[in-house]
Amino acid sequence: MADVKFLGLWYSPFSHRVEWALKIKGVQYEFIEQDLQNKSPLLLESNPIHKKIPVLIHNGKSICESMVIVEYIDETFEGPSILPEDPYDRALARFWVKFLEDQVAAVGKSNFLKGEEQEKAKKEACEMLKILENELKDKKYFVGDKFGFADIAANVLAIWLGVFEEASGVPLVTSENYPNLYAWRNEYCNQNKEYSPSRDELLAHFQALFPAKAK
Repeated sequence: MADVKFLGLWYSPFSHRVEWALKIKGVQYEFIEQDLQNKSPLLLESNPIHKKIPVLIHNGKSICESMVIVEYIDETFEGPSILPEDPYDRALARFWVKFLEDQVAAVGKSNFLKGEEQEKAKKEACEMLKILENELKDKKYFVGDKFGFADIAANVLAIWLGVFEEASGVPLVTSENYPNLYAWRNEYCNQNKEYSPSRDELLAHFQALFPAKAK
């Protein structure tokens, strides 16, 4: 049996991407929770350049960056495919992953920042959400007819954004202003129940970061 270790954080959307891919493929692995305030020698050795999670260690070799790891898992292990079979659809999925990686930070900033910086981040986030809303028109998933690579990359919009909204009191996505994205988010959560961290635990964790807003 392959030796698979996974260095991550239970509350990290980037860790969750990797965990979901491993579970889709049915890969047995050892999860090693990390402390970013006191980084372990294993993490520093496995990711000496960025020194961050997630990291997958497979047969002693480390792979870094969440979506690079997801693609590696898809190519390496047997099981349901994560990337589409069709070359064009694969390219399209990679395009949306790149878009999300470049743009999704604005969502977090719209919750974590204050004042003018927050308003600027909210504007950027809404522009990004409008693009995704339009892309999901008459579609259940970002690419193809099943949940896949691009949907996994968008996980922060499915699970974490709702938690951020409740913890910070800054709503962004509703069924009225982004109906397609809202429907996609519900589909994501329904399909991903058994793989997702506890929403209550996530909320408690992030409410600690928004003490003035926490209820």
